[in-house]
Amino acid sequence: MRLQDVLRRLLAFAMIFAGVSHFTATATFLAMMPPLLPAPRALVYISGAAEIALGISLMIPSLRRLASLGLIALFIAVFPANVYMAIAHLPLGDLHVPTWALWARLPLQGVLIGWAYWVGRTPAPPTTGGDASDAR
Repeated sequence: MRLQDVLRRLLAFAMIFAGVSHFTATATFLAMMPPLLPAPRALVYISGAAEIALGISLMIPSLRRLASLGLIALFIAVFPANVYMAIAHLPLGDLHVPTWALWARLPLQGVLIGWAYWVGRTPAPPTTGGDASDAR
């Protein structure tokens, strides 16, 4: 199995797990919502459903590219909540994270964006060593 396939499956699993957690640990995600956003509970559920759908779609070859772009959009959309967590020094659920770690995790959004882009790309077909028709 190629590295791209392994990392695609890992990202898909992580997104499905994260999406489900929006429904099982809703209070944690509500605490991350910047106060200026309307309907925080609805936004938590919508983003959770999107994570599940995009994670599943990432594993379907015909939807892979679209899922990749959807994940990129999602990572950009949730970035303000991550910034809010750092500014407000919010815990991750029951876990109290040092402020420096909350700030240090912000660049990881860029890593996630790159990861989603890479695993959504269709690999080039494998090249062969050539055959008799190439010898013309």
